[in-house]
Amino acid sequence: MPDTPYSIAEADSSADLDAVRALCWDYRAALMANSESDRVITETFYPVQKYEALMRDLPVLHARPKGVILLGRTAEGLPVACGMTHALDDRSAEIKRVFVAPAARGLGIAKALCRALVAQARADGYDRVLLDTSRHLPAAAPLYRSLGFVGRGPYQEIPASALPHLLFFEHALN
Repeated sequence: MPDTPYSIAEADSSADLDAVRALCWDYRAALMANSESDRVITETFYPVQKYEALMRDLPVLHARPKGVILLGRTAEGLPVACGMTHALDDRSAEIKRVFVAPAARGLGIAKALCRALVAQARADGYDRVLLDTSRHLPAAAPLYRSLGFVGRGPYQEIPASALPHLLFFEHALN
């Protein structure tokens, strides 16, 4: 019997990347259904055509050695979670698209996934990790705070209309 009901590993095969892409599409659909503001923000930042291109380019955008794509699986091997990092600059990594399928929530996989992303960013030599999330995802902010992230202002250009609906976080790595 495994110690945890899940595993987390780098997505490094075509099958792994296909599983991550499917989870990312589920994440996009969840945001579209979550709240009206999340729907508008998702359609603004990630219209379908742009998201299709993003999904195609995931292995390039989050490539080692300055980024990573992680895939979480159940003990039975079912892909249920993903998250990734990429470089914003020489000292800052950004966490993107942390998602856990509804059936796998409550197992601790989101916390483990975020810990693994932070650990990889530290190992990659970054000084800090940044992320943003929707105010309308009630579990997100408490999760990030429990991992040592602190609230901050926007770290990149964001349309003023989106700002009231987003939260921004930073985690110092040294």
